[in-house]
Amino acid sequence: MAKSFKSKSIKHLSNIFIVEDHPVFREGLRQVVNREADLKVCGEAGDYEVALRGITRLHPDLALVDISLPGKSGLDLIRKLRSLANKVKLLIVSMHDEALYADRVLRAGGDGYIMKQEDPEEIVHAIRDVLGGHIYVSEEVMEARVNGDGAKSKPNGKNRLLDQLTDTELEILELLGRGKSQQQVSKQLRLGAGAVASHRTRIRKKLKLRNEEALTRYAAGWVGADR
Repeated sequence: MAKSFKSKSIKHLSNIFIVEDHPVFREGLRQVVNREADLKVCGEAGDYEVALRGITRLHPDLALVDISLPGKSGLDLIRKLRSLANKVKLLIVSMHDEALYADRVLRAGGDGYIMKQEDPEEIVHAIRDVLGGHIYVSEEVMEARVNGDGAKSKPNGKNRLLDQLTDTELEILELLGRGKSQQQVSKQLRLGAGAVASHRTRIRKKLKLRNEEALTRYAAGWVGADR
């Protein structure tokens, strides 16, 4: 169960914009939101460009944003909106491990992070908390931020090396750690095989790993820690 600061009651109808490239999950989020009397979906997008135009035009109160989008990522969208001084509340709803991404989301200007596998009731709770002006993350991430530790510690003492990875590189590392093949990574992130291969090479160099076998072992051990 995630934990947040005490929320304020929402006394007006709040408009929600959904940014999610998977139609089935987007439909599920739409149903979760629209069944609440004080929430309404005002727009949707399946990629960065459409989302940026829609949010800029419709001025929603909050946007639910996935990290993995075709082309530029949800993190790129957060940074762009904040660079435009757009004050929309931004809640990440993602399949990716919160411990790996929540701190990056908050540093980019996001307002919260919740995993896709959470119950619909918890997603609604997160939406209302963020609308109330509060940060929504898990107890573990909140405690780490309060203590100044950043994201959850991983073994090998290489957190400072991991910090050198770009958001895309970190996403690829996690997918490799979950046993995804290069072809599966390419399909999921909408990247060409050559681009994925280049990212893998940069990841390996930044983490000071000798070869691809070492990269695979590192990714699996890193993602598998504390599970």
